[in-house]
Amino acid sequence: MLLWVGLGNPGAQYAGHRHNVGFMALDRIAADHGFAPWRRAFRGEAAEGRFGSVKVLALKPQTFMNLSGEAVRAAVDFYKLSPADVTVFHDELDLAPFRVRLKQGGGHAGHNGLRSIHQHLGTDAYARVRLGIGHPGQKDRVSAYVLSPFAKDEAEGLDDMLRGLSDGAPALAAGDGARFLNAVALRTAPARNGGAGRPAAGPPAAEPDAPARTPLQRLIERFR
Repeated sequence: MLLWVGLGNPGAQYAGHRHNVGFMALDRIAADHGFAPWRRAFRGEAAEGRFGSVKVLALKPQTFMNLSGEAVRAAVDFYKLSPADVTVFHDELDLAPFRVRLKQGGGHAGHNGLRSIHQHLGTDAYARVRLGIGHPGQKDRVSAYVLSPFAKDEAEGLDDMLRGLSDGAPALAAGDGARFLNAVALRTAPARNGGAGRPAAGPPAAEPDAPARTPLQRLIERFR
């Protein structure tokens, strides 16, 4: 089993915030791929699905962002998973809006959700799907920025990214990070033929951030 964790804050008042894009990603994947209904479990909301023979548990912690690790630890312990089985979908200030990167291990870069997961797993050796939301430009504006909704003119870009994540989910479950990133790029890259709303023909996949020590290692090897 794989554990896919989407980070965000619980409650309707936070639903459309940039900080909740991890929740949005899992909601889209679960809806498009026929996951079981969401249920309360592991101090969060969980839904199970399959991609071929691979079983995936999607988890949205309901503990607020800075306690996300409590839910992740509970699910990991229950299913006897290792950090290598965990992938976290989270907002990323250091990426342009709707760019997507894969990362294996590394620091939390001040992200409270990742910091909590580090503390509860006792390691940083899990995968991340970094979902770009851009940066407001000034450090003192970050809190208000992440806790605000996406702008109206970002709606199309957000939808394209979520569609791409859903399109690529089977490849991610299979450990094929290159195909996953290509699926996202097909939705988010500008059309090369100038056709509005049409995917680019053969866009380059986004590069990974760091060498992987899980099934994502195949992605790294392809880019060497």
